[in-house]
Order: sequence, then C-alpha cells, then structure tokens
Amino acid sequence: MPEHKPAPELTPGPTPAPTPAPAATAGGDLLLLTTKGARSGRDVTTPLAPFHDNGRLLVVGSNLGAPHHPAWYHNLLAHPIVRVQLGSEEFQAVAVPAEGARRDRLFERVVRAAPGYGDHQSRTTRILPVVVLERPAADPDEGPREIRTLADKVEEVHTWLRAQLRHVQAETEAHFAARAAARQGAAPHPGPGLGLQIRQHCLAFCQSLEFHHTSEDAHLFPGIARHHPHLGATFDRLRDEHRTVARIQGELVGLLDGIGAADPRRFRAELHRMSGELTAHLAYEEEALLPLLADVPWPPAPPPTAPQAPERG
Repeated sequence: MPEHKPAPELTPGPTPAPTPAPAATAGGDLLLLTTKGARSGRDVTTPLAPFHDNGRLLVVGSNLGAPHHPAWYHNLLAHPIVRVQLGSEEFQAVAVPAEGARRDRLFERVVRAAPGYGDHQSRTTRILPVVVLERPAADPDEGPREIRTLADKVEEVHTWLRAQLRHVQAETEAHFAARAAARQGAAPHPGPGLGLQIRQHCLAFCQSLEFHHTSEDAHLFPGIARHHPHLGATFDRLRDEHRTVARIQGELVGLLDGIGAADPRRFRAELHRMSGELTAHLAYEEEALLPLLADVPWPPAPPPTAPQAPERG
C-alpha cells in the first residue's frame, strides 16, 4: 500500500555479522519466527533480527547474502500465517513481503539502522525480501476482547477472517488505482501478476477458513449434536455451506490470479458477490452456534486429577 509520510528511523535488533556467529545473535532482541514447511508441513522455528518501523514489525530474508532465499521465506509464501515470539510476547501474524518502491524504502531504513544488511545485498543479485509481520486486526469498532467462552473464541476467529477479506478488498482497490495512475502516466504499471499483499491475505483467509471448518466438522459439530440432537438440520446446513464455501474459496483464488488483466467493474462485482456469500455464512454460523457455546469455558478446563490412594503403612 502507498506510504504518504516518511517513517522515523528503524529500531534494529542485533546487527548481522558477515559470517554466522552464534555469540553475536544471542540476546533479548532476537525474534523467533515459526513457519510451516512449504513441503513438509512441519513447524520450523528460526531466530531473526527484528526491526520496528512506525508500528510495523519487519524481518529481512538476507541469508547472509547467499544466492537463494532462506527456507523460512519460501515457507511463509506457501503458508502466510506464522507464529512470532518477541521477548515474552507471543502472537500469530500474517507474513506479507513488501514489494517495489515500498520494499526499497523499508530496506533503506533497515540498512540505515543495520548497515550489515547492505553488505549482504551487495553480495547477491537477488533482491533481499523485507517481510512485514502483521498482527491480527481487532474489530475497528471495539477494543481487545477477553476470551472467556468458546463463543468468544469463535467470534475472535470470525473477526480475524473478516479482517483478511477487508485487506483483500482494500488492496484490490489499491491495485486498480495504481493501474489507473499508470494509464495517466503518473505511476509505473503494477504489473500483470498478483501482488504479494493481496496473495498473502487471500491465502491466509482461505487456509484459516479451511482449518476452521475442518475443526468444526470433525470435532465441534459432533460434540454439540450429542447434546442437542434436535439441531441435526442446522448442522446439515452448515456442512453443506462448508462445501459451498470451499468452492467459493477456489473461485476467489482464481479471480485474484486474473487481477492483472481484469476489467475493474466486473472484477469488483464478482469480488463483492463472493465476499457477501462468505460473510453471510459467517453470520449464519454465529446465529446458530454462539448461543450454544456461550456457557462453554475457553480455554477448556484441564481434566480433574484422580485422587491418589493413601499410602499403606
């Protein structure tokens, strides 16, 4: 997205040494980034130097200037939802590589704060990626909510999903605005491919929704149905909607893949239709499930410990 104001100087983590040196990377400033393997699907944790830029949290895929991107970068392109540990704080984030002029501005600030990254860039012809780690967005009309029940947890997940859809819509509008500016000669053309920002938020939305629905179908719905057998028709409808939503997710990915050559008016109408169907499903799920989950504690209480038999004398 375009930046309208120059950001203040970055606050760096440890400056990278030109060769791997465990002693130089030890310290409280390290960020631990956990990604899911692009091929293996296993969690992989990597220590990285964090940078703070006007509220944004950044990491750089320098790989010490090697000719190939680090494995963690390939992982987050396949699975944008990552886990971040920074000091005593741990949270989930969406990893979004910066592109074009935005990436160049951010990397310039990184080098100003930690010149070693400039040395790394000079050793390779590849562009060192600058990745923004976006924290979950709160509901714009509410502050942070305390999660006490399973209903609260479902609402939190749905709020996050809606935020990803808003990101996709906003970044799509930014893409079309850039195309219009390019036609007038006021800016370079954004290119025919799908922007990484749009792609990452679309993947994050689709992968999270798929996981959410798989968990509901396999665990949540059967558990509730045992106690509320009269709601069988409701759960049948929700499962049918899950299949419909899976189809819409595929259509959404296909739609966004063609954004470079799309007619803006038709594209917006189709995106609006798909977004409407997806948010309508979330609303129906909330109407059907939240009253049933309002009294279920979250996180679940641990099972009671069995009393120990008294020792025999």
